[in-house]
Amino acid sequence: MTQYFLTIPHDSADEPTMESMQAMDPAELAAVMAAVDEFNTALVESGAFRFAGGLHPPSTAKTVDASGAEPRVLDEPFEAPLYVSGFWVIEAADEPAAVEWATRASRALRTPIEVRALQGEPEA
Repeated sequence: MTQYFLTIPHDSADEPTMESMQAMDPAELAAVMAAVDEFNTALVESGAFRFAGGLHPPSTAKTVDASGAEPRVLDEPFEAPLYVSGFWVIEAADEPAAVEWATRASRALRTPIEVRALQGEPEA
């Protein structure tokens, strides 16, 4: 079985927070939360769930660059049009199965989901 990284992208121009979520229509927010809970439960019950997490917004990020002579720590995220706001690591038999889980996640969250396989251990 292969592990897959399902990521939740957000537009970098918008940085949702717990406070901004309160501005959403309460019924819509409740529906999304219920759908995500149902998705997470299905993942766990199927045995595909490995772990998941939500990330703080990019404004809280530090970028560490130790590729030069001296390490640099910048109080900023990578510059990108999108950022990852959360993720799941799942185990699936193949890519089509992982895509099916991502489809369910996309429906629950009402946003695109990126699917990528994790690299296996290098052969000795």
